[in-house]
Amino acid sequence: MLDAIRWDSDLIRRYDLAGPRYTSYPTALQFHDQVSPFDLLHALRESRKALRPLSLYVHVPFCANICYYCACNKVITKDRGRTQPYLQRLEQEIQLVACHLDPKQKVEQLHIGGGTPTFLSHDELRQLMAHLRKHFNLLDDDSGDYGIEIDPREADWSTMGLLRELGFNRVSIGLQDLDPDVQRAVNRLQSLEETRAVIDAARTLQFRSINIDLIYGLPRQTPDAFARTVDEVIRLQPDRLSVFNYAHLPERFMPQRRINTSDLPSATDKLLMLERTIEQLTGAGYRYIGMDHFALPDDELAIAQEESTLQRNFQGYTTHGHCDLIGLGVSAISQIGELYCQNTSDLAQYQHTLGSAQLATSRGLLCNQDDRIRREVIQQIICNLQLPFAYVEQRFNIDFRGYFAPQWPSLEQMAADGLIALDNQQLTVLPAGRLLVRSVCMVFDAYLEQQNRQRFSRVI
Repeated sequence: MLDAIRWDSDLIRRYDLAGPRYTSYPTALQFHDQVSPFDLLHALRESRKALRPLSLYVHVPFCANICYYCACNKVITKDRGRTQPYLQRLEQEIQLVACHLDPKQKVEQLHIGGGTPTFLSHDELRQLMAHLRKHFNLLDDDSGDYGIEIDPREADWSTMGLLRELGFNRVSIGLQDLDPDVQRAVNRLQSLEETRAVIDAARTLQFRSINIDLIYGLPRQTPDAFARTVDEVIRLQPDRLSVFNYAHLPERFMPQRRINTSDLPSATDKLLMLERTIEQLTGAGYRYIGMDHFALPDDELAIAQEESTLQRNFQGYTTHGHCDLIGLGVSAISQIGELYCQNTSDLAQYQHTLGSAQLATSRGLLCNQDDRIRREVIQQIICNLQLPFAYVEQRFNIDFRGYFAPQWPSLEQMAADGLIALDNQQLTVLPAGRLLVRSVCMVFDAYLEQQNRQRFSRVI
């Protein structure tokens, strides 16, 4: 079966390396400051000429409280007055970007993330969505995938009703862990009742999809206690689950310095948490999509993987990888044609630049032919778990074995170890290799040797 996974402790020990999550290839670590707003405008014009559909990502950075594990771009503040100046600049950016696109380009996907998007007041959420609808061709028939991240501590029934009224039909709910001891250790106190109330509201209001985020490897977690959290989450019956490996990188993310390293679970306990979680979720009928993601069999991600049409972009696994992705807001990343570009991650700089009627693009990358070939290879492996060589050869006019001759010995070793099946026609990820699919993709990464592996999380 496609969703079959085989747990092999020996292979995990050998191949559990630090490496990229491949929401893009090349990864954001390859971005450089030679990409400017001019490059973005050129890419937008090409998108308009091709009339490509759009996916919008809007970043709202504000949070009322800090979660110590968090690695997102955020601003911690109790001052709700900070949102209006930001929204004013965000609206300027929306207007500046949209005027280079065609009104006929439909927005198939919309995601508002953060931070905590529901930090915004109801009036501000209305204001933001009205501005997006004014400048972009948002769908009115509920056929688009329009999602928003929810903190149950910042949302209630009236919030959920407003979001549904504004056109959202998907919600992603941060939960992480239900154990109060763990919650205190990461400064995120959130009850099961709060979470259930938001989910009940979403179901009553006919949101199409509910996702819950969990994290294993947090301080004071134990395999038994985390298994209880997973059991409670299964009872909530989300359509999708993301079960992330906590990467403790306090040198990069200052809030993580508040976590007591001695409270972190051992590597053995982390592996046991993941193994049990997979058993619990697959036993409850969820399919393992890959890269920490699980979905019910009738979810469109599971269906897309069955049909070999699953894709991946900066928003994770998606069925909208054919869209041009436009990132709006501080630190947001766009992928338009062959251009990746990212706004400045500094809030003051973002607001100052937009205040001067200039786009806030600060870095990025334009893919070359080798990038495009390797990106397609990695996408096929990480999404659809197989790579027919003829597909790549026909698309890019190359001889696969010849082009990837330096990588072939590593692939043969992985085949000998049982991670993949390899012949002259294709590469197929085997059940023992599914948890280690990032390690398979890393073989094809031309930039990995030059990168500092400490900047990445481990595969498991």
